[in-house]
Amino acid sequence: MNPLVNTAVSAARAAGRVIIKHYRQGHLGEIKAKARNDYVTEVDHAAEDVIVRTLHKAYPRHAILAEESGASGDHEVQWIIDPIDGTMNFIRGIPHFCVSIGCRVRGELAHGVVYDPFKDELFTASRGDGAMLDGRRIRVAGTTHLRSALLATGFAYRKQESLDSHLPTFNRLLAESGDVRRAGSAALDLAYVAAGRLDGYWERGLAPWDIAAGLLLVREAGGIAGDVGGGNALETGNVIAGTPKVYAALERIG
Repeated sequence: MNPLVNTAVSAARAAGRVIIKHYRQGHLGEIKAKARNDYVTEVDHAAEDVIVRTLHKAYPRHAILAEESGASGDHEVQWIIDPIDGTMNFIRGIPHFCVSIGCRVRGELAHGVVYDPFKDELFTASRGDGAMLDGRRIRVAGTTHLRSALLATGFAYRKQESLDSHLPTFNRLLAESGDVRRAGSAALDLAYVAAGRLDGYWERGLAPWDIAAGLLLVREAGGIAGDVGGGNALETGNVIAGTPKVYAALERIG
């Protein structure tokens, strides 16, 4: 495994131990609203601190882009961190959340780690080396028709946009696909596409830390992941991902 991935795995597992300890005990500390329907807990901050400390212990000069502490440093290697993707699930005691750590080298996604501490599932990817789940290579599903596809999505609750802009696409895809899930963690949705558990995913208005690791996982698992309009998804926050055939169908509709 690449040394950068090894370090990210160590950071993700360390953060996962912090998260699960508080989850099991039900001690979330103070919960603050960053925006409407967007919350942060003391555990988010504690997990992020552990991740940053672990990364900087190994690579003190590397740059950081983290959900809670923002951007820092200036280096060709940048870590993109979401300490708890699925915070609302975490707060409510729903066991569907994860740590997401992406690594960009000279502006290109190079490595990604998504760790689900509740299920103890570790998804990893490096550009050109494929995607893995707990050390076993994974591939996207072989689904070729939207009619039989299991999709996932989320609504961009952090953006001041009307649901009216999302519902037409949602309604059409719900009608034309096998079914649609809305589980509350973009990083896990993308990891599940990479592992063949889902066939496709779409969402608008996301942040880089929500999707950096997941985008690479899908690509390295043989799928396609990008922007709804053909741009850079990390910049626009608008994402579609899936098996090649399902991606093409999502692109036509989305």
